[in-house]
Amino acid sequence: MGSEGCLRLPGNGGPGEGEGGEAKKLQEGRVARGKRRKGKGKAGARQGGRGSEAEGKSGLQKAKEAAGLGAEAGARAGPGEEGERGGSEEEGARRAVKGDEGSAGSGREDEKGERRVRTGRRADGRPGRAQGRGGHAWGGKVETGSSMAAAAEEEAAARELPARPASGPALWRLPEELLLLVCSYLDMRALGRLAQVCRWLWRFTSCDLLWRRIARASLNSGFTRLGTDLMASVPVKERVKVSQNWRLGRCREGIMLKWRCSQMPWMQLEGDSLYISQANFILAYQFRPDGASLNRRPLGVFAGHDEDVCHFVLANSHIISAGGDGKIGVHKIHSTFTIKYSAHEQEVNCVDCKGGIIVSGSRDRTAKVWPLASGRLGQCLHTIQTEDRVWSIAISPLLSSFVTGTACCGHFSPLRIWDLNSGQLMTHLGSNFPPGAGVLDVMYETPSTLLSCGYDTYVRYWDLRTSVRKCVMEWEEPHDSTLYCLQTDGNYLLATGSSYYGVVRLWDRRQRACLHAFPLTSTPLSSPVYCLRFTTKHLYAALSYNLHVLDFQNP
Repeated sequence: MGSEGCLRLPGNGGPGEGEGGEAKKLQEGRVARGKRRKGKGKAGARQGGRGSEAEGKSGLQKAKEAAGLGAEAGARAGPGEEGERGGSEEEGARRAVKGDEGSAGSGREDEKGERRVRTGRRADGRPGRAQGRGGHAWGGKVETGSSMAAAAEEEAAARELPARPASGPALWRLPEELLLLVCSYLDMRALGRLAQVCRWLWRFTSCDLLWRRIARASLNSGFTRLGTDLMASVPVKERVKVSQNWRLGRCREGIMLKWRCSQMPWMQLEGDSLYISQANFILAYQFRPDGASLNRRPLGVFAGHDEDVCHFVLANSHIISAGGDGKIGVHKIHSTFTIKYSAHEQEVNCVDCKGGIIVSGSRDRTAKVWPLASGRLGQCLHTIQTEDRVWSIAISPLLSSFVTGTACCGHFSPLRIWDLNSGQLMTHLGSNFPPGAGVLDVMYETPSTLLSCGYDTYVRYWDLRTSVRKCVMEWEEPHDSTLYCLQTDGNYLLATGSSYYGVVRLWDRRQRACLHAFPLTSTPLSSPVYCLRFTTKHLYAALSYNLHVLDFQNP
């Protein structure tokens, strides 16, 4: 008994109270203090969120409501908390009356309630738990299903395109049709500055209609001279940006493929695939997403010639190839079907195919016409004596004629146009060619215009509607080297490949002088550019030992 008396704290209980009673009283004191702090937080939050409503109620009514809340809390409490929660009804009523007096006086209690609500929320906007004992109360308002839906709608609206500003210059309040007409007179620099004003103008100035006129006057923007859009899936504004790199000569050089021995490659592009000849094979590679590199493993290998492939074209899901063995090969792109037949006595230097008709030119000084139909492969329709070795050939887009480019040794004009149906000579182009000015590459741009280049170091532009005796425009290679190949975007850009040091030149057809030159080989190696192709973002050039790429999208 003496030891029990020593464990008892003085002043905390009357005679006869044991150790359990002392601990229970201490615990009840702590719970009561926690409930008072919790009740104050609730009253402040309720008063801060419903300031005007709380001011209209009488003090007695608020006391009753506080008492009811206390009773309800006592009913929800567990067996160990029933007495504690029920015992705080009077204190809740006193706090409600005091809150009513504070709100009727100066409204400072309302500000305190708002402050309590704010401190109950976390920095990222999510409600935080109260720090009192129990930890089940939330400092802010509870998010219901309707509030969450409203927040989702606000977030979706923020992701949508910006609306037109309600206030600002009178120009902004014009209808979009009139504003498009006004902005169509702006140049590229003015449109770029206008896009920096606000988000709505940035979206508005990205419209393809505003950039179409600028793109048609740019280099290699995907528009032909007749206005046909060859790349409708790419935004016009982005193409104009890349076009400035072509105009300024800004690019990044790289090597896509290498060969161990010297080759005379030829290549074609189709979609995201590149077809290139190496010796007596034609290999198909797929571009990687950047467009400046290839997958190492080829998609397909097409063989059939006994000697090197000199030239090939893609037509109607077929590959039509011309070989040094004097044969023409027909390959199915998506199958293993391959057939070849003897076409000429010597090597076949060039071939073209359109509309189910194949034309070929050979070193044996003949050009021949063949059908592509499976039942008539190898049946020659016409044999044409050209008096010269045929280096290049092309079919007109109207499928009514074709042009041959010869060595210009036994005839005064290397360019002659033949009727495709009868094989008769229609006309010859030019009359002042020097001997040996052979044409190595020729291509139709439209049914009435074509381009040619060759040994005489000139690129010539012919328009059959004006004159067949004199070209409309010509560009001379500055270093007096042979031009092996050419390519055009159908508008203003022209690219040529020279015979020395792999020089690729870019020309603006509105100017006489060369725009830019890119030497792709270094001493002591010197190789012609046998073939080149380009898209709106990249230029590919095939040389003796490797395949080069000029990346104008990421210079």
